[in-house]
Amino acid sequence: MAGVLADVETSKLSAEDKALFRFVRKVNDNSVAIGPPDIAQLHEAGFSDEAIYYAITACALFNFYNRWIDASGVHAMSDEAHRMGAKRSAVHGYSRSSQPVPSEPPK
Repeated sequence: MAGVLADVETSKLSAEDKALFRFVRKVNDNSVAIGPPDIAQLHEAGFSDEAIYYAITACALFNFYNRWIDASGVHAMSDEAHRMGAKRSAVHGYSRSSQPVPSEPPK
């Protein structure tokens, strides 16, 4: 992961995954410039329209969440809370419906 964050191009990702990361970077940085050639490159790398849609959606949602959190003053989670969340997601998946029901309702 550190290699991908440092430089996608020199990371150990496959050529196909590098193409997807380049595309997501463009979604994040310059979405108005995305056109048919960008989608064609992803198709050539083996990605379906559905996979491309999900990549766009995930990028857009994280942008929304980050801006909402920054602007509303929500406090950042601790490193330990992030680790616990990652472990929970690895076991139970990413959707809320797959998470265990809390023993007590939130206050």
